[in-house]
Amino acid sequence: MTNPTTTTPSPTGFAPLAIQRIRGAQKLNRLAIYAIYVAIVAFIIFGTFASMKAYRDSDVLYMLFYYLPYVLVGLTVPITLYNAFIILRYRLNQPSMVAISIGLAVILTLVSLLFSLSGWLWLGIAAWMGAAFLFSANFKRFFKFIDEHPHGTPDA
Repeated sequence: MTNPTTTTPSPTGFAPLAIQRIRGAQKLNRLAIYAIYVAIVAFIIFGTFASMKAYRDSDVLYMLFYYLPYVLVGLTVPITLYNAFIILRYRLNQPSMVAISIGLAVILTLVSLLFSLSGWLWLGIAAWMGAAFLFSANFKRFFKFIDEHPHGTPDA
């Protein structure tokens, strides 16, 4: 027996289950963005301490400065891939935009890792960060449209 609330379309034209999945993806994307903010703050704080004369010989501070931001942003990669799937599945953005953002991030990260271009790894990580912010804008636009047009028909 099916639940009628998940199969009947809402007035917006989207099934309630689809809106629920998109809201869940939006919450995960917020979590990824918070992890990115923490990575930026960790980079600034530990970089500042690692550059101070008193702490220059501290291996722990250098490791936190160098690796913690990469790890935090790396943890957001599965979330970003899931969000890309949701955005593609429900056509919240053009497939070419999603392919470019994810493809560029994957290519930059893999090339820098495969060819030991450690000076380029930050560029791949920055591309992953940008994808999370792009998807955040997609979710905001979608829910703004849903709120402004409750019956799913845009004004002409």
